[in-house]
Amino acid sequence: MPSFVSPDEIRARFSRAMSDMYKQEVPLYGALLELVGEVNQSVMAQQPDIARALQWTGEAQRLDMERHGAIRVGTAAELGTLARLFAVMGMQPVGYYDLTPAGVPVHSTAFRAVHEQSLQVSPFRVFTSLLRLELIDNAALRELAEELLAQRQIFTPRALHLIEQCERDGGLNETDAQDFVTQALETFRWHHDATVSSAQYQRLHDQHRLVADVVAFKGPHINHLTPRTLDIDAVQAAMPGRGITPKAVIEGPPTRKHPILLRQTSFKALQEEVAFTDQHAASGSHTARFGEVEQRGAALTPKGRELYDRLLNTARDALASFPSESNAGEYLRQLGEHFAEFPDDLAQMREQGLAYFRYFVTEKGVAASELPATLQGLIDAGHLHFQPLVYEDFLPVSAAGIFQSNLGDDAQSHYAGGSTQDSFHQALGREVLDELELYAQTQQRSLHDCAAQLGLPSLA
Repeated sequence: MPSFVSPDEIRARFSRAMSDMYKQEVPLYGALLELVGEVNQSVMAQQPDIARALQWTGEAQRLDMERHGAIRVGTAAELGTLARLFAVMGMQPVGYYDLTPAGVPVHSTAFRAVHEQSLQVSPFRVFTSLLRLELIDNAALRELAEELLAQRQIFTPRALHLIEQCERDGGLNETDAQDFVTQALETFRWHHDATVSSAQYQRLHDQHRLVADVVAFKGPHINHLTPRTLDIDAVQAAMPGRGITPKAVIEGPPTRKHPILLRQTSFKALQEEVAFTDQHAASGSHTARFGEVEQRGAALTPKGRELYDRLLNTARDALASFPSESNAGEYLRQLGEHFAEFPDDLAQMREQGLAYFRYFVTEKGVAASELPATLQGLIDAGHLHFQPLVYEDFLPVSAAGIFQSNLGDDAQSHYAGGSTQDSFHQALGREVLDELELYAQTQQRSLHDCAAQLGLPSLA
């Protein structure tokens, strides 16, 4: 039997290599990592309840290496090959996100590990967007974009060979796995040389900054890497002191004792020097890549998501405009007022079926000679402990807010045409997984494991 490196280990290596590369390309990313690390250590030192919860779930071990990246590709073929590349690293497409209602001409998925044990090894995720060329209403510009994208190859020949080899043989050995990480990294590297003239770039940029970002370069270049913090409000407040100017409003739910879903903030990181094809030196410029930080909370059930969406929409409707620096205070007030309806207590969230949880047998449960017959009875008796499942995915409204903040408000064009999930699946070569089903499966495995440890037939 050949000795293959596990996909989880390849993903962990790739995540570290990506972080090292991005730190060289975007110096402020290194400053952000230092700040996030300091805030996380402070939270765990000052709030032992949070530290204990992270130990229960194993998240304490994965916190420092947690990242998500984001890339944007231009063609169905590029997306399909990316899906195969990520599969080598044990990453599957989870969820479908249509950002056109927010004026961003892409639809997206997130590639990530799907089993809780794999996530503990490496929770690396990549939010991957496909440009919707059909939404460019200028026919000549659309043809130009199609021609430019058809001419490029964003994967090295060796990376393509190793993908095929992995698919054929069922894995990669140590030497090939390390080579794969090196070769795959080239797809995500920044290139100063554009593939268009300055005039062509301007035409693409005038259509939408994101169109220029996707079409005008040799590859999709990673446009941000996002560490996870335990206190995004503290990071946001400390950023200016590190020479980092954050966006005015943190995307997602308001501050809570028990965080839910995902909160994100960002800052513009770089105005890149670019050499267009009609220039001899890098005398042009392009702004696309940015910094981002996130705080992850509980994964919500369909009932919890329905409540979250309703409260968020109500708060935004009350604001009557796009959240910005001028109305940030009022928006935070509206969020706090409306989200008071969402219980900020884990027991209530569990009893009301608003979030997914993992269950753990306690020392008292292991030692008990007699056990209650119900799940609630076991919890009340102290035989079982529960912690919310961490939300591993993304939020369309928050993603759109990050895009808009970093592309500029003038980039908020309106595009006709609704969601085309079927065409996305066709480009991907498979259907995306339903994130809610994955959380439900993880919760059920947790209950099954607890029942087995306690010698019970089942726990519902």
